[in-house]
Amino acid sequence: MTSAGRPTAADVRSAANRIAGAVRRTPLLESGLGTSTAPLWLKAECLQLGGSFKLRGATNALAQLSDDERARGVITHSSGNHAQAVARAARSFGVKATIVMPVQAPEIKRKATLALGAEVVVVDISQRAKEMERIRAQTGAVFVSPFEDAAVIAGQGTIGLEILQDLPEVATVLVPVSGGGLISGVAISVKDARPDVHIIGVEPELAGDLAEGFAKGERVTWDSADTGRTIADGLRVQAVGELNWHIITELVDDVLTVSEAEIRAAMRTTVMESKVVCEPSGAVSVAGYLSAAGRFAGGAAVAVVSGGNVDPALLVDVLAEPAR
Repeated sequence: MTSAGRPTAADVRSAANRIAGAVRRTPLLESGLGTSTAPLWLKAECLQLGGSFKLRGATNALAQLSDDERARGVITHSSGNHAQAVARAARSFGVKATIVMPVQAPEIKRKATLALGAEVVVVDISQRAKEMERIRAQTGAVFVSPFEDAAVIAGQGTIGLEILQDLPEVATVLVPVSGGGLISGVAISVKDARPDVHIIGVEPELAGDLAEGFAKGERVTWDSADTGRTIADGLRVQAVGELNWHIITELVDDVLTVSEAEIRAAMRTTVMESKVVCEPSGAVSVAGYLSAAGRFAGGAAVAVVSGGNVDPALLVDVLAEPAR
């Protein structure tokens, strides 16, 4: 069930009602990293069930499947967070889930997906979409897109609704970008109510396809060998979805990139100063704020900390680094 139609703010509000009770309303936390006139808040999706915002979109998508579609099962490809979200949502609906995961994905995410009852197929990151299509053709399973699906985007957009409810005076929202489903949903929900709020996408420099395309005015695709270099394993998608690209170019105000060193430093700062455990992909939004803090002096900013599923060994390594 890949829905290609563009979701609306009304779809996001419907999604909020549909997923209520199945997902956690995550807290908006003062980070202690901003200033009195431009405070930084953290939308702690790392505290979501399963450790990632992805459960919102997956739950909204699976909730709308027909009985026939549920009987056929669902399939997707993911580095881990969407994998766990689909597995969790599928388990709650009694639906079989098959997940194609790259061998480069953290072991902690693979084990968590298996523990949720999904069948996991491991391939090289360059082959995950192709292998998924092969299995889908054989089984008839329904594809639940990680990011380019109206129901998934609407589910992710419920984060924007919660931000506006908890911090009506918000001036800027910084969002990590991979395939673009999260930022598309947040932009739709926030801009509908508050067109003046700045929506800023943040990517790793090593996976900066959207930043390049945003500057050029055309969607671009990067090689998986390039995007696979970033520590932010959840942001290694080669290009934003076409549907997402159109939403982003209309509603997103700017796209920033951050270095690997900035991601690691932001991850450490978020854990040590704000006491919020995040994975590299979730720290990217904080890195964007810290790398260009002077740009956000016009009011309160919110960084969406999108996930907290960090490999323990990596967390220890990052925390052992000296403060910058």
